[in-house]
Order: sequence, then C-alpha cells, then structure tokens
Amino acid sequence: MTTSQTSTRPDGADPDRATTEGGNRQVGGFWRSIPGFGRPTIRFVHRWAMALLVSNVGIVATGGAVRVTGSGLGCPTWPRCTDDSFVPHGELGIHGAIEFGNRMLTWVLIIIAIAAWIAVLRYVGSARRDKWLVTLIALGIPFQGVIGGITVLTDLNPWVVALHFILSMILVSAATVLVFRMRPYPTPAEPAPADTDTPGMATRRLGVYLAWLLYAVTWVTIYLGTVVTGSGPHAGDADAPRNGLDPDNATQLHADAVFVLVGLGLAALIYARVFARPQQRSALVFVGLLVLQGVIGFVQFFTDLPVALVIAHMFGSALLLIGATWQVLVARGTDQPHVDAA
Repeated sequence: MTTSQTSTRPDGADPDRATTEGGNRQVGGFWRSIPGFGRPTIRFVHRWAMALLVSNVGIVATGGAVRVTGSGLGCPTWPRCTDDSFVPHGELGIHGAIEFGNRMLTWVLIIIAIAAWIAVLRYVGSARRDKWLVTLIALGIPFQGVIGGITVLTDLNPWVVALHFILSMILVSAATVLVFRMRPYPTPAEPAPADTDTPGMATRRLGVYLAWLLYAVTWVTIYLGTVVTGSGPHAGDADAPRNGLDPDNATQLHADAVFVLVGLGLAALIYARVFARPQQRSALVFVGLLVLQGVIGFVQFFTDLPVALVIAHMFGSALLLIGATWQVLVARGTDQPHVDAA
C-alpha cells in the first residue's frame, strides 16, 4: 500500500468507476484531522463496510431478544418511551430497559452507517453504484426505525412486526453486497482449469440461475419463518395479537420451504464441485449453515421454543441470507476486487 490511492478494477470493466487526475484527491483540512477519512484506502473502506454488515446482523439478534423476552411494549409508545419521557422509568422494569436498549442500538447503527457512507464517498475508487448502495443503506436505517415505531403504535401487529424484520434483512443483504464490492482481495480465488474444462456460457448461466433461485427460496423461507413466529407464543408481549393462523400448519409450511432450500443448496454445491466453479467454497459454507440452522429449528420446536434457541435461529437466518447473497455475487463473477495501485 502506498500513498497513491488510485483504485481500479484489474480488467477495467467498470465504466462508472470514479477517476481523478493522477489518482490523487485534495484532502480538506477537516478530513485531514480524522484518521483514515482524509484519504481512505480500500482496506479502510472495507472495514467500515464489514462493520455496517455486522451491526445490521446484530440489530436483528437484539430485536429477536426484545421479542422473545416479551419486551416489545416495554416502552409503550414511540418516539418517546412513555408519554412523558424519552427514557424508561422504574415501573417499566426489565422489559422497559430491554426495549429502550434496543432503540439505543439503532443510534449506534446510524453512526456506523454514516461513517461507512463517508468512507465510500471519499474513496477515490468508488463507483457510482457503490455510492448509491451505501446511501440507500444509510437512509434505510432511520426508515427502519420508523417502521419499528409503527410496530409499537400498532401494539405489535404481527404483519407489521414481520415487515420490520424483513426490512432489517434487506439491509443485511444490501450490506453484504457492499462488503463484496469493496473487498480488497479476490473472493474466492479463481480455479485454473485447462481450457477444455472451462465451463461454457450455458453452464455458467445455469450456475447464475441456480444461485438466484437459491436466493429467492431463502427469502421465502425467511418470510414464512416470520409467519410462524406471528402465530406462536413469542409475539413480543403477552397481550400482543397473533396472526390467527394455526401454528402447526404454519410450521409445516416453513419446514417444506426449508426442505426445498436444502435440495437447492445441495444442487448448488454439486454443480460447483462438478464444474469447478468459483462458488465451491460459498456453496459449501451455505450448506453447512443450512444444516446448523435446521438443527436449531427442529430442536427449538421440540423443546417448546426456548429463548436462547429462538435468538440463535434468528441470527442464523441473517447468516443464511448473507450466504445466499454471496453465492449470487460470486456466481455472477462480474466484479473484480479493488486494488490500491502502487
């Protein structure tokens, strides 16, 4: 890494890559005083993208903790915690503290999003699509907070709660794309088969279609999981409404989607292995996550949904979506990693 910060795609295939004369950008006095942001390197930007992804996954897990502990109405109104105060008081007990703590974590997420946004915008190698992506993620976080407020104002309507969770997962998937696009290293390393073994265009296209189908079914499975939760005991509050569906039927529908996802995951892994495609590693990781998530799901079902396992299952859903998103990105294989020029 040197002081020259020109960043290019090795194949020069990205037409909207930002350029500057000589690869340098004048550093203003304000930004010069903030470490890293004066003239950010790709590794610096990538770390902030990773922080953005991790924090979005974290807010999914803490939101699950709010729900399974029955603290969804620990602060009974929004944007205040009570009609008279922005912070909980003693009468709200532990539920008020848990719900208020989750609200405060949203501000931590906003700070990280702003830092990532500044880093991407100031990095000289950022493409327009990178800047649009990080901007939409940053704007999506306060919007997600508003949806969270609506869930409280509707007394945890299960369909609104499901929307709140789905929007969080959209941000997780988008942050995964940002991490992939800002990576400073090849992901994964391309195999080097003989020319006669190189998959043809039709074979490569099959891998892309398979990855997109896997991604779509992952979303269906995640959504059906919210339907199961809306019909079960962990609605966020003892008096919160349920969606009126039979929990056993909803669970079976969710399990059916999981079985389809397992089949697709194995198909993607076999395809990648047989044709020596770059997504071999990501396909193997996805199958591993899927097996672990399935085990957690079955155990929590047969043990009456213990709190720790429900939170782990929600966390696993976020990891599965990251894995499915990554498979699409690797299968498409159109973007090369950023490289800080010497």
